Amino acid sequence: MPEAAREFPDAPRVGVGAVVLDDDRVLLVRRGQPPSVDRWSIPGGLVELGERLEEAVVREVAEECGLRIRVLGLCGVIDRVVHAGDSAAVRYHYVIIDYLSAVEGGHLQPGSDAAEARFIPIANLDQYDITEGLSDMIHRAQKVRLCLTQ
Repeated sequence: MPEAAREFPDAPRVGVGAVVLDDDRVLLVRRGQPPSVDRWSIPGGLVELGERLEEAVVREVAEECGLRIRVLGLCGVIDRVVHAGDSAAVRYHYVIIDYLSAVEGGHLQPGSDAAEARFIPIANLDQYDITEGLSDMIHRAQKVRLCLTQ
C-alpha cells in the first residue's frame, strides 16, 4: 500500500504484529519507515485485502525478518492514533492485532521496512527505544505462552 494511503486515512487501517518469543528473548525490529522510524517494535504490518489475519502476520515476519513462524495465540489488540502536530487531524490510525508466535525456520535478516532485526533478552527491553505499549504486549505474550504450556 502506498505511504500516502497510510497517512491521513479516511478510516483506520488494520495491522498485525508477531510477538516471537524464544525462551527469555523476543524478536524486535528497528523500524525503517514512519511512523515510529528508528524505534524498536515487533515485526508486523498491514493486512492486505482478502488476506486472513494469521496469514498476514506470517507474511509480515517473513518479509521483515526472513523467518517462518507458527502462530500460537492472540496476545491483544491495540488502537494507535497519531495526530498531526497540535491539530485534531489524524495522521495515522491503526488497529493492530498482536499474536504470540514461534520460529519454525528461516534465517534472521532484516528486510522490507525493517532497518535491523534481532532477538533481545526481555529483561533488557528498557535499553531500547521501543514503541508505546510494547513492553506490556510482550509480557501479555509471556502469560499466553505460560497458559498454553500448562
